[in-house]
Amino acid sequence: MDPVTALRRIAFLLERSQAATYRVKAFRTAAEVVDAMGPGEAAERVSAGTLERVSGIGPRTAQVIREAQADEVPGYLERLEDEAAAEPAPGTGQELLSRLRGDCHLHSDWSDGGSPIEEMGRTAAELGHEWAVLTDHSPRLTVAKGLSPERLREQLAVVERLNEEWAPFRLLTGIECDILPDGSLDQEPELLERLDVVVVSVHSKLRMDPAPMTRRLEAAVRHPQANVLGHCTGRLLSERGRPESRFDADRVFAACAKAGTAVEINCRPERLDPPRRLLRKAVEAGTLFAIDTDAHAPGQLDWQINGCARAEECGVPAERVVTTWPVERLLEWAG
Repeated sequence: MDPVTALRRIAFLLERSQAATYRVKAFRTAAEVVDAMGPGEAAERVSAGTLERVSGIGPRTAQVIREAQADEVPGYLERLEDEAAAEPAPGTGQELLSRLRGDCHLHSDWSDGGSPIEEMGRTAAELGHEWAVLTDHSPRLTVAKGLSPERLREQLAVVERLNEEWAPFRLLTGIECDILPDGSLDQEPELLERLDVVVVSVHSKLRMDPAPMTRRLEAAVRHPQANVLGHCTGRLLSERGRPESRFDADRVFAACAKAGTAVEINCRPERLDPPRRLLRKAVEAGTLFAIDTDAHAPGQLDWQINGCARAEECGVPAERVVTTWPVERLLEWAG
């Protein structure tokens, strides 16, 4: 087994299981270091016992490299693969998962993601995606390094260059755009028009009273450039948790259906948003849906089964899931 492949696979599995960031970073850093070595250097250092003298390689990553160089499956990787295989498979979702072609919501280290655009795109392609949408945050979310108009323009040029190298896989341009308290969107209109897909989400004043929150969401999903309503209740199921935002779901989902704005089925384990009762309401309202990972690291791109299982359980018709569509149909809808 190639050491770089082994180190990256370990990082992927750690991200998938939401392991501590420092553990993931250790393996990704070691992979980059080995990848940058000259031909035969890793093998020479294994023979000489000098791997751990290299900056970025520690005892555990060095052991993985030694075992891979010996044409063995590293023991640490084998344990992680066994743990992943032992996870209880969701009772539903596999059929819908097999129909997915892309993901409308992922982040890079340009905002609050942990990996470069190249790593996110490469992993999406390796998972079998035909396309994925890069949706880093908008300017006012400063805690997440939201992209100013200038930085977003720079990112568009980077994505254009990468797509020249990645065909037939395509990385689409996008943004996770903050819905401001008055329902307006946090980015220059001219830039929103240039993007392939716009996800709109609430990240502030989540405990706003139901009536103004309803008006806020209605205004956002009716915006001509809005394509997907992200994690609509804003809830968090983690240890500290966060309650759902309160709004008139019937009105908001009716507005989504009329405007053609998809309701996101967010696959992050700590979100799983919307809750089942609201997901069923959206089905009844006739909305479109986007099954998205909201991935902030490459391994998290493998979370779509979470959303597929909930979608099948709640009767979401596959033909109304935009992430099952080929890129041409997606762009025609989003445009």
